[in-house]
Amino acid sequence: MEWLLKKYDELRLNQLYELLKLRASVFVVEQDCPYLDLDGKDPRATHILGYQKNNLVAYSRIFRPGAFEKTHARIGRIVIHKQSRRKGIGLELVQKSIAFCKEHFGNQTIKISAQVYLKNFYNQCGFIEKGEIYLEDGIPHFAMYLNHTP
Repeated sequence: MEWLLKKYDELRLNQLYELLKLRASVFVVEQDCPYLDLDGKDPRATHILGYQKNNLVAYSRIFRPGAFEKTHARIGRIVIHKQSRRKGIGLELVQKSIAFCKEHFGNQTIKISAQVYLKNFYNQCGFIEKGEIYLEDGIPHFAMYLNHTP
């Protein structure tokens, strides 16, 4: 795996195209969930791109505290290409995302909005769910936190 960390203005056009294509293929097509992925938040994020044999297979975006959440770092759009799942790449992506947050934001709480069916996976990564289940684009989610409870 080759991992790249890029600010929005550092992304090459083909990298931006690839990450948007991966997000749409999973979150819109595979999950049969029409929603507007282009939410205007990408310019404020750091983007983690994971390549295998020059193909983008893993991606997440990270927001510093204050950019999206007032007091938490935020990891979002965590996605693995369908053919690359169950190979440890998702765990590696989340670990790299957490490591980036710790390196750049210290011991800040990290928040994610997780699909309910992925609860055990995120628990293994150290996240703990808090609050009620809510629908996000018609899919059950809950907030999960790493470090200390907000």
